[in-house]
Amino acid sequence: EKPHQCNECGRFYRTSIALKSHVKIHTGEKNYKCLDCGRTFAHACSLRKHSRIHTGEKPHKCSDCDKCFSLKDYLRVHTGEKPYRCVECGKCFTQKGDLWTHHKTHTGEKPYQCNECGQFYCTSSALKSHVKIHTGEKNYKCLDCGRTFAHASSLRDHSRIHTGEKPYKCSECDKCFSRKDTL
Repeated sequence: EKPHQCNECGRFYRTSIALKSHVKIHTGEKNYKCLDCGRTFAHACSLRKHSRIHTGEKPHKCSDCDKCFSLKDYLRVHTGEKPYRCVECGKCFTQKGDLWTHHKTHTGEKPYQCNECGQFYCTSSALKSHVKIHTGEKNYKCLDCGRTFAHASSLRDHSRIHTGEKPYKCSECDKCFSRKDTL
């Protein structure tokens, strides 16, 4: 049923075209370039979806709330539908890409490597986040004290120092915490 196997990670595909498309992950081949921002993509469909950022196009309208979205998968917010199921553990996902990323937890596949330190990552976004350690990039600034952070989530956690918000509650003793890791 899936006779075409990737030599790099061992994944199987139904067609040679699907395998060829997959191999771009390992080679880093990105032939499709956004003319607006210069970002490159391995697949034409990814470029088409990305270009909606610049055009503002939102072709998918939700029948529940009349809101429009650029990606069809966001329409599942109301239905709770999770049609993409992991064959390994049964976990379900709203978006196909999330299932694909999750699948790597079972295979151990980490195709994205940091050029600076050689560390490998499952997703390009995880690599991009890691690279900030080397570049020192900190684009998120606290409006209260001016401290800067590399990630939006770090700024969000830090902001709770100023607001006093403690959204994480212990189910055993009812004590509240500002950060999930301290809970």
